[in-house]
Amino acid sequence: MARRTANLRPMPPVSGADLPFLSVAEQARLFRAKKLSPAELVRVYLERIERLNPKLNVFLTVMGETALREARLAEREIARGEWRGPLHGVAVALKDNIWTRGVRTTAGSKILADFVPKVDAMLVTRLREVGAVILGKTHLHEFAYGVTSNNAHYGPARNPYETDRVPGGSSGGSAIAVAAGLCAAAVGTDTGGSIRIPAALCGVVGFKPSFGAVSVEGIVPLCLSLDHAGPITRTVEDAALLFEAMRSGKGLKMRKGGSKSLPARGARVGWPIDYFLERVAPDVRSAVDTARRVLEGCGARFVPVKLSRLEAANRATLPVALAEAYQYHRAMGYFPQRAAEYSDEVRRRFEMGAAVTAGDYLDAKEVFRAATEEFERCAATVDAIMAPTTPIAAPAIGQDRVAIDGVEEDVRGTLLRFCRPANMWGAPAISIPCGATAEGLPIGLQLIGFRGDEARLLALARMYEQATEWRARRPKLA
Repeated sequence: MARRTANLRPMPPVSGADLPFLSVAEQARLFRAKKLSPAELVRVYLERIERLNPKLNVFLTVMGETALREARLAEREIARGEWRGPLHGVAVALKDNIWTRGVRTTAGSKILADFVPKVDAMLVTRLREVGAVILGKTHLHEFAYGVTSNNAHYGPARNPYETDRVPGGSSGGSAIAVAAGLCAAAVGTDTGGSIRIPAALCGVVGFKPSFGAVSVEGIVPLCLSLDHAGPITRTVEDAALLFEAMRSGKGLKMRKGGSKSLPARGARVGWPIDYFLERVAPDVRSAVDTARRVLEGCGARFVPVKLSRLEAANRATLPVALAEAYQYHRAMGYFPQRAAEYSDEVRRRFEMGAAVTAGDYLDAKEVFRAATEEFERCAATVDAIMAPTTPIAAPAIGQDRVAIDGVEEDVRGTLLRFCRPANMWGAPAISIPCGATAEGLPIGLQLIGFRGDEARLLALARMYEQATEWRARRPKLA
């Protein structure tokens, strides 16, 4: 370990094993008090990446030299009293479909394997402005078009709790990096659950803000009408800190009645009587039932909600995503001209997208509109809706089918089923750890708020988090 800068006071009683798992908020307090060096902590992360990346397949590009340079600069600025805020000197990883100036951005694909952007994505610019250190680019499903992060070009990313299991996707590498203590926080993208699914399967927090709340400018798109970007972190507080740094505010208006805090007593939580609690694995259902009791103990009041249009809306998501993804790749000259460079899985989806008619697309959008109106009417009676993030815990790498309550379905559809609605609605949604299966695999609790009301949703999520100990759980990595 390099020599500590002279103006830093002695380290607080934090063990070496705890250092890589400090939250962003904890790091910020130590950095500002000059009790911890950003450069030293970056070295800790880089050492762990070198040791664990071959096992977990987390990072596609590690920006070691530039990260250390940025961390040293942050340290000097903090020492001079030039504090930029709670992300100053904090090491953040980025999903590798997010543009980084001068650093390759592969989108997990062969086609963009050597693509080096000339500019940063807007959210990266915002993170740099507040002094965040960019540590590297993380593994993802090819072109973000999948939910397992089993990538034909770069190999499978592996769940840190069981390496023969998927981490979820498409932001699998970002979730692993946080769960395994390889960075302080990470950024992912979410078109149908791609932040929340891996967060749930890897036992961390994943937050998808309202549509448009964080700019997707400079991100390789999947489906522009459903794409979101947001943080993956250890705690809800950290998610709020990253969101505040990245948010654009464009086109957003706080919902009437929104607030920066939510009193423990009086929170109204929607309990779905259909869809969100159908075909759920027993361990997951038990964990969510327990989470309900925890929130009731905090003073929350549960209100039954019926969302009768969601089954049809879930089916309608497919033609929208297929058509918009195909249109982008056709416009860029990637498909069908370079069809042989896609994996079989993703190429089939673009072939399906080419077959979607204008009528199919417009019909699906009409289903979206009706389902969104039904959801927004719930705002009159509840502050958020509670559901499992996924109906199952992490499946095995290569597993294609799963049976729940005697019904067999494909793994992809199962993992997406409870996450897609929030993208369709453009609503903020967060996944928080809420339990573990008998095998020790993490389980995620999802809270879905109303567009423009991130503050209320984050307050409710933090209320639950503070009443439990799941945030302290770590994978056992050799």
